[in-house]
Amino acid sequence: MPTLETFDAVVVGGGPAGATAANDLARQGHRVMLLDRAGRIKPCGGAVPPRLVREFEIPDSLIVARARAARMISPAGQEIDMPIEGGFVGMVDRHDFDEWLRGRAAESGAERRTGKFVSITRDTDGTAIVNYRSTSTSEASDGALIQVRTKSVIGADGANSAVARENIKAAANIPYVFAYHEIVRSPQSAPASEACKSGFSPTRCDVYYQGAVSPDFYGWIFPHGDTTSVGVGSAVKGFSLKDATTALRQASGLAGAETVRREGAPIPMKPVKKWDNGRDIVLAGDAAGVVAPASGEGIYYAMLGGRLAADAVDDFLALGDARQLGNARRRFMKMHGTTFWILGIMQYFWYANDKRRERFVTMCADPDVQRLTWESYMNKELTRKDPMAHVRIFLKDTAHLLELISPWNRKPQ
Repeated sequence: MPTLETFDAVVVGGGPAGATAANDLARQGHRVMLLDRAGRIKPCGGAVPPRLVREFEIPDSLIVARARAARMISPAGQEIDMPIEGGFVGMVDRHDFDEWLRGRAAESGAERRTGKFVSITRDTDGTAIVNYRSTSTSEASDGALIQVRTKSVIGADGANSAVARENIKAAANIPYVFAYHEIVRSPQSAPASEACKSGFSPTRCDVYYQGAVSPDFYGWIFPHGDTTSVGVGSAVKGFSLKDATTALRQASGLAGAETVRREGAPIPMKPVKKWDNGRDIVLAGDAAGVVAPASGEGIYYAMLGGRLAADAVDDFLALGDARQLGNARRRFMKMHGTTFWILGIMQYFWYANDKRRERFVTMCADPDVQRLTWESYMNKELTRKDPMAHVRIFLKDTAHLLELISPWNRKPQ
């Protein structure tokens, strides 16, 4: 066998998780290869909280819109505004955002390669060999097989991670929501209709909790400045995401908007139970299942997972102790395991049917719910202050679940 290039780490997948991991490892002085497929864009609403912008030093130029409110639409068509007091949620276009992250990793010293991951084999001394085929956007077929040696691998290649399937048994049988969206040209405004009384707003995210839009998740309209993401998610087999998106565009006044592109992909709804192979491979991002239940939010958690994977690999390379790789999951779950558990319970109960969805949207009108929701979302941690607000929310939740009060016993805001 000819002498192969050797890296300290090969990162498979150049989304937010992989690009962040590659950037961190390169800045730590390691020789890193970042492998990503050509032309890959994940369907995503593109919301990024202020904590992400601060922690990962995201420039203002990548924030294409500022959402200052969310609007929840119930099965009965009730609309509840949730304004963000004194702040906003940044919106990014994943096409530009992901590429900027990959470019930053390259500037830090990571070597970018465009190609399709094939497999991981072993050299005679047991060192991992990453096999991939070089591709480009102009090539219709895969190129020749290329091999590189590496001391470690970070699998950040998405929900259907080939790295995970091949090397980590715990990554099998993870629950998924299939997401589909259409990026359309944003109008300055769209007229109100019977289905959407307020029409389209370039500074508001609309979320549709309606069984006709999604029987087990939700539909969304997220503005991105010049463009807007209109999409739905569902794990129900046979449910037409494209038809639901068409209906959502019609309801929101965006049916006539120019369609820029269409994308679809599975989104995991539960963290993988084990992220490493106990030897030299660790997962990050969607491959590790770090998408928040109920909300489907994944960008912040992907980037944090990429950072924690990079830290674990850095420790592994320094100490030669494969047990360090397990720290990525342990640290993540210590930080956010409780949040994921609560959101999973919330999705199980409140998304079960339209009767419960109606009550869920009712709860969104509550000032305590709005304040604690935004505080938790913006800072990416559960708000523990104001314990009486938590008590009030718990009592109201219980009353709605037991149907002790009617959904709209108060005038919708």
